[in-house]
Amino acid sequence: MTASCPDRTMSKTPTVNPWQAWMLAARPRTLPAAVTPVLVGSALAWSDGEFALFPALAALLCALLIQVGTNLANDYFDYVKGADIAERRGPTRAAQSGLIALPHLRLGILAVFALAAFVGLYLVVIGGWPILVVGIASLISALAYTGGPFPLGYHGLGDLFVFLFFGLAGVCGTYYIQAQRLGPLVVMAAIPVGTLITAILVVNNLRDIATDRQTGKRTLAVLIGAQATRLEYALLVLVAYLIPLTLVLLKWSSPWGLLPWLTLPWAVGLVRRLYRTDEGPRLNRALAGTANLSLLFGVTFSIGLVL
Repeated sequence: MTASCPDRTMSKTPTVNPWQAWMLAARPRTLPAAVTPVLVGSALAWSDGEFALFPALAALLCALLIQVGTNLANDYFDYVKGADIAERRGPTRAAQSGLIALPHLRLGILAVFALAAFVGLYLVVIGGWPILVVGIASLISALAYTGGPFPLGYHGLGDLFVFLFFGLAGVCGTYYIQAQRLGPLVVMAAIPVGTLITAILVVNNLRDIATDRQTGKRTLAVLIGAQATRLEYALLVLVAYLIPLTLVLLKWSSPWGLLPWLTLPWAVGLVRRLYRTDEGPRLNRALAGTANLSLLFGVTFSIGLVL
């Protein structure tokens, strides 16, 4: 699955070389969504004196590979299922625009996920069967997000699975492979990471409501409508900022844990923008802004946890 800054099918296919085409399909702007959970999980491990460099780096590499593989799979399956049409208001898709042939894209998906599994073996050796379960579930969900007989993103389940894997699994898994244990603080710290990364997907789905409805892609935004989707976004952002405050009030974190609140004005601005526009270009900017917010929140949250 992906909590991405998704792509736009344009009226004219851009002229790019093969490297640029693969970079387009990989969607590097989405990669902060893979970095933030590992960053926060490693910060928690550091604060507990459990930080381990090589497991942390392996977790980061594995998360990045799964994110890229998911992006490639989404590009492929959305085109095959007819969800990518000329009216889409997001950036260019490699398969739909013909920049990458479908057989080549399938090989790319297989290669990236195989590499992720290879790196994951090292993590399984360290973390044991819990990491094996999370790893297998991550790979299956990455493919099932838009592929398979019951694509999660086509049945209103994308938001839930993004929260579970980018929030709970990402943060808790990263911490576990370093500390070999979990605690309530780790689970609580995973919540704002998951909600903000889910908010990225919410903006994407809000932008694509009309074309998703037209092609039969029943995202949660299609099911609940535009206004409820905007409310969902606002609530996800609200929860993200309440968690650091809760941790401080419970004395699970020092006052430094409120560092993410420095980004609150930016978050409020994004919520207001979402309520004020239906235009594709402005929603694309809100989407990119939410992705950047999730990363900056994660950085400040990590610093606060370490301090």
